[in-house]
Amino acid sequence: MTVSREQLAQAQVLVVGDVMLDRYWYGAVERISPEAPVPVVRVTREENRLGGCANVAYNVVSLGAHASLLSVVGDDEASHLLEDLVAQTGIAPHLGRDAQLKTTVKLRVIGRQQQLLRIDFENTPQTEVLASQSAQFSRLLPDHAVVLFSDYGKGGLAHVSQMIAAARAAGKTVLIDPKGSDYSRYAGASCITPNRAELQQVIGEWANEEELRHKAHALRAQLQLDALLLTRSEEGMTLFDTQGELHVSAQAREVFDVTGAGDTVIATLAALVASGLSLRQAMPLANRAGGIVVGKFGTATVSFEELFA
Repeated sequence: MTVSREQLAQAQVLVVGDVMLDRYWYGAVERISPEAPVPVVRVTREENRLGGCANVAYNVVSLGAHASLLSVVGDDEASHLLEDLVAQTGIAPHLGRDAQLKTTVKLRVIGRQQQLLRIDFENTPQTEVLASQSAQFSRLLPDHAVVLFSDYGKGGLAHVSQMIAAARAAGKTVLIDPKGSDYSRYAGASCITPNRAELQQVIGEWANEEELRHKAHALRAQLQLDALLLTRSEEGMTLFDTQGELHVSAQAREVFDVTGAGDTVIATLAALVASGLSLRQAMPLANRAGGIVVGKFGTATVSFEELFA
């Protein structure tokens, strides 16, 4: 199944969730510190990239679809860097400001082609700023075919249950990249896309495919979801829906970096569903996109040309 550039250009996806700035400091490692048994990194280059749900939105626009981004940032240097990056991509930003909030930053220190250290800066947004985001959500909803909630557990989706209900009442497809062990807040969504570790947190371990099938369908019924898409790294991905199961194998390629692969998968699903494909039609292409992006370093995206090559 394929879609044209024209169909994608008409596709509108609303991305809601926790936005963050991914910073990379690259450097040379030539000695061990005399103060502690750690490498000394002499930083030679810095790079900033869109992270969290901003990376999801970037993946949507990289395919040629339209993405609106609804999130909350602080009033700090990181938020201004983020806004500049968003402006360069063509994403339509709707960023609420919370002066008390520290914009989430994940700083990765890279030496000798590997990640040596990651430092996170974050706190939780104020409820009144999130409430104003709910009003903005209602205004944006009519213009978008698909709503994608990207939950990183940073507090930006405190009102997700009400937003899901509003989106479903408006006839929208709702996709969710979930976080945490309580999925009841995602009840009524069209599809959730946990990875293996995330699903195990909720339904426990499974001994075989039959047990997984039973547990996945039980969760789907309990949460009144149309579908559950389990991403399984080297085992590909499996869709559990009202028709049963659909499995696609992983696209065999060298894995360089899995950072953001889940973002690419759900963003591709959202863009394709907004273009008119069903989840079952879109899933093999989303799987292919995930296979492409793990061959790139850091948070990365996939283009229309790469996906349909």
